[in-house]
Amino acid sequence: MSRIGRLPVVIPPQVEVHIDGTIIKVKGPKGALEYSFHPDISLSLENGILNVKRPSDDRTHRALHGTTRALIQNMVTGVNTGFERILEINGVGYRAEMQGKNLVLNLGYSHPIVVEPPAGIAFEVDLKTRQIKIFGPDKQKVGQMADNIRKQRPPEPYLGKGIRYLEEKIRRKAGKSGKG
Repeated sequence: MSRIGRLPVVIPPQVEVHIDGTIIKVKGPKGALEYSFHPDISLSLENGILNVKRPSDDRTHRALHGTTRALIQNMVTGVNTGFERILEINGVGYRAEMQGKNLVLNLGYSHPIVVEPPAGIAFEVDLKTRQIKIFGPDKQKVGQMADNIRKQRPPEPYLGKGIRYLEEKIRRKAGKSGKG
């Protein structure tokens, strides 16, 4: 039995869950999400606790069991508290600023890079700490947006310049050594 799949998903009081066939809709204070799960997986909701069941111990059913439960848990967490990723900018002259809802990045290129947030995603820039916060209810969209921004100027190993995740450690390389 899947250790993740057999755990119940506890639904907080301010979150509403509706199951229509193979579609689950989750609505809360931070937004609404929906997910279409595999028809072999069954969901049961009673007294604010959602359980995910699988029909057999087949390999595909075992894989779908834990995955479905984890995705539903992320949906419940996302609409209740939300998710955020924090990026840090390092480098002389590298900066980020807000222009309405859009994020404008100056990363040493000949032009500024304008990043428009998709629906449900918001940016916040702290100029003192040079951090970019990306937040929203959908964990996958928040992570993908953070990765797209990081790809504009990934950190380089010699000086550590670029955009990195706040918790990321950059492996530094030694530069050229002179003849001694």
